[in-house]
Order: sequence, then structure tokens, then C-alpha cells
Amino acid sequence: MPPVGEAGSFPTTRSVPPNSGEPFEMSQPPRLHSILLPADMPVIYFVTLCVKNRQRVLANPLVWESVTATFESLRNWFVCSAVLMPDHLHVLVAPREDRDLAVGDFSNGFKRLLGKRLQPSWAWQTGCFDRLLRSHDDGHRQWLYMRENPVRAKLVASWDLWPYYFDYRGNADLRSR
Repeated sequence: MPPVGEAGSFPTTRSVPPNSGEPFEMSQPPRLHSILLPADMPVIYFVTLCVKNRQRVLANPLVWESVTATFESLRNWFVCSAVLMPDHLHVLVAPREDRDLAVGDFSNGFKRLLGKRLQPSWAWQTGCFDRLLRSHDDGHRQWLYMRENPVRAKLVASWDLWPYYFDYRGNADLRSR
């Protein structure tokens, strides 16, 4: 592995031995200085936000209602789709106007607004995992990955039985049961 700070390195905020069973913080990879997509290609990010120590506190009706209300209150970001898991949240998000808006703006803004709404006893991990999507197919593949997450976690037998998700339809068509 290259030394911290060189290309290809992803320093972690805390060193944890593999398979130790200890919770870990997400890495802080180097950031892109500009969006490297054609101007006619929409900027869409796949983002994952995790609860600190991976506490299983999210997947419940009160949090889901607060999450969806927070999505609706975001001024600079459009949430295309989302899946709320017990200890993390996956979203596909796009800046509404400014293509160069840093994804950290979404992460920090969402966490702050949700915190005001919920006043939780738990905390988020610092930062987020994010990936800039490079094609429409890439976006569809990420949505398929997101929606199957509750099935892989053995929380439901079929993705459409999970109550805490938005459908991927290119608009904020909320679905909650």
C-alpha cells in the first residue's frame, strides 16, 4: 500500500484489525477537484451515510418519516432514490443547479437538518462514502444494489417488502408504509 497522501492511498480515521468485530470509521479518500463528466451528463452520486459504531437505530417509522421530510427540505440537492437500513442510509443524489457542489455539502446538510428534526441520542460517522456515477447504466446498477440491500441482510424476502425506500424513478416518488 502506498504511504498516506500518495495516489491510491485511502487513510482511515482509525486503524482496526480485519475481522476484529470492532466498528470502524470510513476512509477519507482524496477528493476530485472538478467533475469529469460531459456537460450534458447529469451529476449523480451514490452516497452512503453510516451511524457511528454501526448502531442499529435507523430502520423505524419515526426515523423514516424524518428522513423523507429532510430530503424534501434540502434546497441544493435532489434525492433520486434512497434505502434506509438499520445502521446506514444509501442515497442517489444530484445537485439541483451547481454541478460543482461538493457531495460533502449534501452529507453535512442532511445530517444537520435530520439532527434538528430528530434530536437523536446516536451520532453519524464522520463524512460519507460517495461515488460519482458515470453513466445511466451505472445509476441503474447502483439502484439495484441499493434496493436488494435489505434482502442481502436477510431483513425481508423481497426488496419490495422493505418499507424504508424511495423508488428509483428520476423523481422523489416517496413510498412508505
